[in-house]
Amino acid sequence: MLNIDFLGKKRWWFILSGVFIVLSIVGILVRGFNYSIDFKGGSASNVKFKQVVTVDQVRSVLDSQGLTDSKIQPIERTNMGTYQGSTDKGSQMLIRTRELSTAQEKQLFSTLNQKFGVADSEIKTVDASWGSLITERAIYALIVALVLLLIFVAVRYELKMSVAAILALFHDLIITAGIYALVGREVNPNMIAALLTVLGYSLYDTIVVFHRIKENSANVVRTTYSAMANRSINQVLMRSINTSLVTLLPIISILFFGGETLKDFAFAMMVGTISGAYSSIFFASPIFVMWKEAEPYYKNLKKKYGKEAVAPAS
Repeated sequence: MLNIDFLGKKRWWFILSGVFIVLSIVGILVRGFNYSIDFKGGSASNVKFKQVVTVDQVRSVLDSQGLTDSKIQPIERTNMGTYQGSTDKGSQMLIRTRELSTAQEKQLFSTLNQKFGVADSEIKTVDASWGSLITERAIYALIVALVLLLIFVAVRYELKMSVAAILALFHDLIITAGIYALVGREVNPNMIAALLTVLGYSLYDTIVVFHRIKENSANVVRTTYSAMANRSINQVLMRSINTSLVTLLPIISILFFGGETLKDFAFAMMVGTISGAYSSIFFASPIFVMWKEAEPYYKNLKKKYGKEAVAPAS
């Protein structure tokens, strides 16, 4: 079994987390978020072309119309070589732009038709209130989820573990959102879904560590609580690393090889998964152990057996 002194260096882990949290808050407050049309409002067009065209070709037309911030999503082909919902062999694209006037719509589709031939098109306006509704419901869902998780962990384990786990969730949420803001990626419903998914993963990883600490806490007699917790973390370290790697591999594949609309989701998932794996061991565990060692029994053990952080493997 590994015998790494995690808790003995907790001050350095707190400093590292603090740096990332500060940078994330600065990124959110100064740089802000790059909201998609789902939150700002805009137009979404489903366009079927008579010929096969690429995303870059369509983007060149949009750029010429001053729509450089638009999103273009090709609709996937079926196994028969045609696009879903289409009987021809031309391309089909979902084009999302800022809200267009009637004149701008006519100009855009006229240019697309001249260059590539438009077989059919359907356009709809996306109200910014729809994105606000998604955000509002996501926040409500997050609050309800956090309360239920707080209750579950407190009943299943103990209140101190519950509070430490919730703090780790906020740690991951702030860092993921902050890095997202710093790199300027688009905030869309997929990103919100990724954040909620990340919170679930982070909590799972934290519970794995806390469960082992809880199991080993019955043997804290001739050692400190820190030493026992440190040994517990070492026991589940490889499991945590393996779980994180298995989770990250498909996420990274989507980030590099997935469709354009999936990359924002994959990026948020990647940052959140890394942060969640880190916070379980280097943030939530030290907070819980420090709080636990403030209890009289464990405080006396620490005075009696010194400031050891790593207990010999048993």
